[in-house]
Amino acid sequence: MVADSSTNLRTASLAIERNSSYLHQFIHRGTPKVLAEDDREALAEHLGCSPDLLRHDRRLTRRARPKPATPSPYAAPRGYSAVPVIDVRASAGPGAWNDKFEEAAETWLFADPLIRHEFRAKPEDLRIITVDGDSMEPTLSSGDRILIDVSRTVPVPPGIFVIWDGMGLVAKRIEHVPHSEPPKVVLKSLNPEYDSYERLAEEIRVVGRAVWVSRKL
Repeated sequence: MVADSSTNLRTASLAIERNSSYLHQFIHRGTPKVLAEDDREALAEHLGCSPDLLRHDRRLTRRARPKPATPSPYAAPRGYSAVPVIDVRASAGPGAWNDKFEEAAETWLFADPLIRHEFRAKPEDLRIITVDGDSMEPTLSSGDRILIDVSRTVPVPPGIFVIWDGMGLVAKRIEHVPHSEPPKVVLKSLNPEYDSYERLAEEIRVVGRAVWVSRKL
C-alpha cells in the first residue's frame, strides 16, 4: 500500500505519531509482530484505505519486484528469428519423404528485416535443407544449404522448388506447361547433363520455394 501511494515508510511512521523507523522495523524485522489497532487505523487514514487491509494477516509489505525472465539458450536475440535446419537432403535421385520434416537441433539466425524485405516471408514458414547431387549446378552444388519458404507451393512464377516427385525429394526448376489439361509441369535440371521431364501437377508434392542459398567456399 505504501509503495502504491505518494508516501513512504518514514512519512507514514511519523503520520501515526511513531518514530521515523517504526514501519521499516515492522516490515523488515517483524518488530512489532502485529500493528496495534490504533496504529492500524491511523495508518489506514493516512493511506486512504480500509483498516481491514492492514490487519495482521495482511502485513504491510513492499511489492516484490518480478524477477527478469531467464532467456532460453535457444531463443533468438531481439530482432532475429531462428530458422530450423531440416534433417533431410534435397537431391536429384531417390530419397525418403514421409510427408513431414525431421528437424535437427541446429538453427540458423536471420535478421527479421532480411526475412521480411528480402525473402518476403514469415519466419515460421522458413526451413533450411542441404542439397545433395549436381543436377542443379552451377546454381546449386552438393552441400549447399538452401532456404525454402514452405508457404509457397504453387510454381507461379517459375523458379527453383524443393519437391517430392514420387521417387525422392528433389530441387528442380519448375515451369507450368501452358494450356495443359490436366495441368502439367516441367521439372528442369540446370546441369545440361541431366534431362528435363514432365509430370502431372497432381503427381508431385511441392514442399517449398527456394529463396536463398549458402555455400561453403
